[in-house]
Amino acid sequence: MATVQWRPEVNALTTPQSYRAIHMPRNVVGNEELAARLAQKHPEWNADMVRMVISEMMDEIKAALSNGDQVTISNAFTFRLGFNARLNAPDDPLPPAAESVRVRVSASRPFAEAVQQAAQLERLPMVEKLPLVNTAEDMVLGLSDVLNGQGLLQLRGTDLAFNPAQPGCGCVIEGTRNGRTTQTRFGSISNGEINLLPDIPAQNNPWNNEYILSVSARYTENGTLRTGIYRRRLRAPLTVTQGEQAGILTDRSNSAHVTVTGVTLTGPGESVRVQAVLDLRDNFILLNLLDMKEGGSQGEAVKVAGNGPLVLQGFAGSQITSMNLTVNSFNQLASMIRSGYSGRLVDLLTVRAAS
Repeated sequence: MATVQWRPEVNALTTPQSYRAIHMPRNVVGNEELAARLAQKHPEWNADMVRMVISEMMDEIKAALSNGDQVTISNAFTFRLGFNARLNAPDDPLPPAAESVRVRVSASRPFAEAVQQAAQLERLPMVEKLPLVNTAEDMVLGLSDVLNGQGLLQLRGTDLAFNPAQPGCGCVIEGTRNGRTTQTRFGSISNGEINLLPDIPAQNNPWNNEYILSVSARYTENGTLRTGIYRRRLRAPLTVTQGEQAGILTDRSNSAHVTVTGVTLTGPGESVRVQAVLDLRDNFILLNLLDMKEGGSQGEAVKVAGNGPLVLQGFAGSQITSMNLTVNSFNQLASMIRSGYSGRLVDLLTVRAAS
């Protein structure tokens, strides 16, 4: 019996760095091969007939799901429908089915246990040479993990060098909601450092400011394409205009986790940062305003444990006296900070006075 092959791979979204096991499929078994295997095992069955039965079975499952049924194949799989939608009120309409309906398939416990008991695992060596981005810093603002369209992004790491003329090689910035741009404006490219003027792809909503950066390289002319993903998310600055609402501290969601509902200014405006720190033990979030320098001035932190309005105070020397926020989805905000930002999330805000 063949082994189940796997290899370790860097988990790009954890700090400190960790690794995950990736299954390496030997091949893809489709309808044709399944039918041929069953016909070989049962000579009285015709392969064409088996293939037709498989196809008809899947059509029946699709029809049952479309009629609102759940389909259970005993000791094997359950097919069911689910929804991916957020409603602000119980009588709100659902988004169109193409956006909200999800098809979910789960294996039964006996089926999964049978596979687990039969599987013999084989570890493959880790792909050692891979572009590894250790840090990403905007050199104009002097801040890490900020994607500034008016700045210079410096990447530092190992094995970063690539030839932009080679197929597939390059640096890509991709929005977690949508949008993907291959970068073209480089100052320098070397094994230890890449400098670029970032082109930031647009996403659906102004609060969708979260991005993933990757570098792809071939280390020989005909070598395998190797892609390294920066383990932290980059976030682009958000604009807050006095008198207007603005979503902040959000990922790819189609509604903002937190909304700025008002701001009191003593001048034309300035750039500040808003910080959200999650307390994992007691499940609350501390929110406060920061200046534009790590370890610099900061406003008093406000403890948040659920949805609702709050007020952040400015800090010494800031033009911002206060900023009114509303937490729209505490649970989603906490989950995002915990899983994607190792407990601390910071957004950069360009705050402007009303015109």
